[in-house]
Amino acid sequence: MTALTVWRYDTPFGAEAAAVRLKRLEERKVLTVHDAITIAWMPQAREPVIGHLKHPTAASAGKGSVLGGLVGMLVLAPVAGAALGAGVASVSARLRKSGIDEQFVKELGAQLTPGSSALLVLSSDGDLDEVRPAMERELKRGDVVLLHAELSADAPAAIVEAMDELRRDGGTAGT
Repeated sequence: MTALTVWRYDTPFGAEAAAVRLKRLEERKVLTVHDAITIAWMPQAREPVIGHLKHPTAASAGKGSVLGGLVGMLVLAPVAGAALGAGVASVSARLRKSGIDEQFVKELGAQLTPGSSALLVLSSDGDLDEVRPAMERELKRGDVVLLHAELSADAPAAIVEAMDELRRDGGTAGT
């Protein structure tokens, strides 16, 4: 089953270190990564910087990262104004069928704050009990927050479709 996992760190550089650990896990075949991005938000910056680690899936080919678009659409877009925010709300409703519910979106938005970072991973074939210790290694307790959602098989395509819908409605979806 496909999962969306968000590892949120208390520093703007925590996600970069986690990306290295994620690569090692993938090399050991502990999980299959379909898409991954980092988000680094420096303390005084107006918005975070999104870095694409991997996005080879058919759903993201030629359209940018599925996760980058999701972050742009659901987390960064509300900063752009109420009209876009209304479009995001309608798209968010469409994503419920994918396994990304409103509570997950709200929690993701609340966790991404200046001075923090996050690693978002769209993966399959992973065992969270095996992945978690590697992603939290060398961190003090409380330095990392985990958000996890099991997604439907068509979630990447549903996210791309939702991003396209938002663009058609006059919004911009980030990546």
